[in-house]
Amino acid sequence: KKYLPDDLIFNVNYLGGNMPTFAINFSRPGGQIICQYYNLIRLGKEGYKRIQSNCYKIGKKLADQIKTLNLFDIIYESDPKISIPAVTWKLKENISVPFTLYDLSDLLRERGWQIPTYSLPKNCENETIQRVLIKYGSSYDFIELLFNDLKNGINKLTQFPPSNKQIKKGGFNHGK
Repeated sequence: KKYLPDDLIFNVNYLGGNMPTFAINFSRPGGQIICQYYNLIRLGKEGYKRIQSNCYKIGKKLADQIKTLNLFDIIYESDPKISIPAVTWKLKENISVPFTLYDLSDLLRERGWQIPTYSLPKNCENETIQRVLIKYGSSYDFIELLFNDLKNGINKLTQFPPSNKQIKKGGFNHGK
């Protein structure tokens, strides 16, 4: 620690806990790149394209479902012309709910989901978002389960709002 300047450390409040990191943020280990290369060779360009296209379609389905709740603004909705198969959303500014996205993330974690919830970087730190990555192996049934748990979580938090006390519930400990 004494040889690493503080300005080289990036702190992110990812998955409910503060995590200092000295790395390329949100990067993955090299082994997964090798696995992707293997999949590309094994499946061929067309097979790999079919899998990725399906991931985008599943992401779009999730985004469309989330829109029906009328609570969230979709920031990104799984567009292959723009970026990766993922969905990102935030609470609408003109909506009043008795919970935060962090509360919703905690409740979803009880159902086995790890939905990253975090504030954006400098100059946007008052904005909190959630995101879901659609990975190989995801299915429409899987997304339907997530969406049902999301709806049920919202209903539960609306019916039984969290207390105003800032009690840490099940957040991850990143070494502190």
